[in-house]
Amino acid sequence: MFYGAVVWDPWLIVAQIVCLQCLYYLTLGAFLSFLVGTRVSRLSLVYFFDFATVTTSTVTGWCVIASFLLSSIAGAGYMLYLIEREKKCLDFAATLYIIHLFICLINGGWPSSITWWFVNVIGVAVMALLGEYLCIRRELKEIPITRYRSNV
Repeated sequence: MFYGAVVWDPWLIVAQIVCLQCLYYLTLGAFLSFLVGTRVSRLSLVYFFDFATVTTSTVTGWCVIASFLLSSIAGAGYMLYLIEREKKCLDFAATLYIIHLFICLINGGWPSSITWWFVNVIGVAVMALLGEYLCIRRELKEIPITRYRSNV
């Protein structure tokens, strides 16, 4: 995990990005179903990818914001197991949110809501910084060394 020469493996990087993106959207869907699904008659992909749903003017909008922020916290936990290196956390978090921006562009157009930008900037910061913190804590753990000598 932490030792040996670093090998450039683009397939591993792509697989990590795809896994992280899928886990992020699965978690976002779970949070949206619990927080928003109880408030609306029909939950759809609009809540995932349309900037108009991220608003502070309604309780449902606040639930969408909470879902995005909770998903970024969960994403940091996923990075602990998928990425494993604190130096890569910012790269993967930024990649996830850039891909999310492109998907939002396709579905709802350019996000013109300042709230959407604020929530996503906070989300990428939380995911990157918390992911780095968790990975650093793991990297700094003591390595257990067993003794092969018997105490005679």
